[in-house]
Amino acid sequence: MKLLIIRHADPDYEADSLTEQGFKEAELLSKKLSGMDIRAFYVSPLGRAKATAKPTLEKMNQKATECPWLREFAPKIHRPDRENPSVAWDWLPQDWTKIPEFYDKDAWMNEKHMMEGDVAKEYDWIARSLDELLENYGYVRDGKLYRVIHSNTDTIAFFCHFGLECVLLSHLLSISPMALWHGFCAAPSSVTTLTTEERRKGIASFRINCFGDVSHLTIAGEQPSFSARFCECFENKDQRHD
Repeated sequence: MKLLIIRHADPDYEADSLTEQGFKEAELLSKKLSGMDIRAFYVSPLGRAKATAKPTLEKMNQKATECPWLREFAPKIHRPDRENPSVAWDWLPQDWTKIPEFYDKDAWMNEKHMMEGDVAKEYDWIARSLDELLENYGYVRDGKLYRVIHSNTDTIAFFCHFGLECVLLSHLLSISPMALWHGFCAAPSSVTTLTTEERRKGIASFRINCFGDVSHLTIAGEQPSFSARFCECFENKDQRHD
């Protein structure tokens, strides 16, 4: 089985839609996806994800199932360096790397800041919802692996968000999402692909084949949008600092 986790294209967060560049990215993405054999599509309820999916769905004459749990990861916490609450997954490196629990698959959500925002409750809801969906395709969660009831080569696609993508990967790979949120960056409209491996009959695990693929942009001569990244050098005043 193959999972495609697709981050929305360049966002206009204020309008919960896409920028002009984002609509161009979504169109280029549709040319890539419409040539693939995708059995089913699932989309976040947020406008920027729906707008990203729209050109692909129209080209393929398909509809997507809207899933509330595919929205951006929502809990808010009081980050150590800020007075006002902010998203749970955006920390300064000099703060989160000092906390050993953040490197642990289970202990990270029991850290005091995370407990403030009911992060565990949201994470468990997403993980449970993903597993319920995968069970419909013949893969039943069993500990940190999946018991295969019906092996297949189906491909399904999720149109969602970077923070949420890292939660999905965290659950599928059994690693802390903090390492993913801060160590990886999926550019707008990028595609991450996971495939099951069934090395012993009846036992499957998911493995990333490709993270954050933007070949649909580079082939067209387009550079990936900067959204989700921070400045490469502090002196780069035209790039986001915090």
